[in-house]
Amino acid sequence: MENPLILFPHLNTSASKDKPYYKVMKSTIKEEPHKASKPGAKQKRNRLSLLLQKPEFHEGDHLGKPGNLKKAASVSPEEAVKWGESFDKLLSEKAGLDAFTKFLKTEFSEENIEFWIACEDYKKSKSAHELLLKAKTIFETFIQKDAPKEVNLDFHTKEVTSQSMGQPLHSTFDAAQSTVYRLMEQDSYPRFLRSAPYLSLLQSWAPARASLRRRSRSFTVSDFQEVRPDLTVW
Repeated sequence: MENPLILFPHLNTSASKDKPYYKVMKSTIKEEPHKASKPGAKQKRNRLSLLLQKPEFHEGDHLGKPGNLKKAASVSPEEAVKWGESFDKLLSEKAGLDAFTKFLKTEFSEENIEFWIACEDYKKSKSAHELLLKAKTIFETFIQKDAPKEVNLDFHTKEVTSQSMGQPLHSTFDAAQSTVYRLMEQDSYPRFLRSAPYLSLLQSWAPARASLRRRSRSFTVSDFQEVRPDLTVW
């Protein structure tokens, strides 16, 4: 009779050469369900569609609607009223600066305020090396021709700024910053004050003032007589 181990070699449990084959089969069995669970193109499209419906993907769509400025900036109406006193006062307060930046984004001109902020930070540099690095970044980002966020500067201002790039000083961008500041003050700032979000803040402040005036009216003699009927007017 022939050796059964020859006819059925898989019964030979002592043969180490069969172990790799078992491992391969075990690995294959585990991998099959994983492959089947991969989402198809249709499932991926559905997931992407659901993702795009989340509110955080559309924050910029509602910046121009009344009430969103108050929510985004977290300011009181009284504080917002001060923003209308001057452009400098608006930029001097963090909430005002944030609100104005959001407004410029709705007009696709946020590069102006970003340049102004970069210049303010640049003037705080504490070493020549720091000045050089920041000056190079500002120039390449906002001033040089075809810069990714190029601001609107006249030829003379741009030329003067370019010439000082070899040895930048704290005052290197003063002329350019002043030009952009005036542009925002004369053009964007008035539109900001007329924008729906800002006006909605003022409207919520006006009723509060009116009610305060009504409460602070002067008392008359008849008011006292209602309290003390025996009061006699001589």
